[in-house]
Amino acid sequence: MSEFTDILTHGRRLQGAVKELSIEELETVVEKLTNIVEKRKEKMLEEEKAKKEKLEKLAAIKKQMEDAGLEIEDFKALNTEATKKTGKKRPVKYKLVDENGEEHLWTGIGRMPRVYKDALDGGKTLDSFAIK
Repeated sequence: MSEFTDILTHGRRLQGAVKELSIEELETVVEKLTNIVEKRKEKMLEEEKAKKEKLEKLAAIKKQMEDAGLEIEDFKALNTEATKKTGKKRPVKYKLVDENGEEHLWTGIGRMPRVYKDALDGGKTLDSFAIK
């Protein structure tokens, strides 16, 4: 806790801190603190009201789901089906077989794989790996 909070929450320390304030200044402080408390209470009531409304909506939706014979798993299954990609894969343009007999395929897009770079540095051309 900060020093201000320590003073504000401790009776004797607060009394010592405000002993030089006039009655008018103390009344102003009381008004400001009262406003802060009221705003905090209003905010708390609004949050409770919003939470209650949300729970009521959830209960209504649950009732609708029960009436329709649906389960939450039905929605989860629907979500996984919708997220599957249906796009095409890019065609492979280059094929390289290294000295170990492993095939390395590349579409020609993106960063060039090291095996192709090493082969090109060794004097071969990219056209020699092209799939025709």
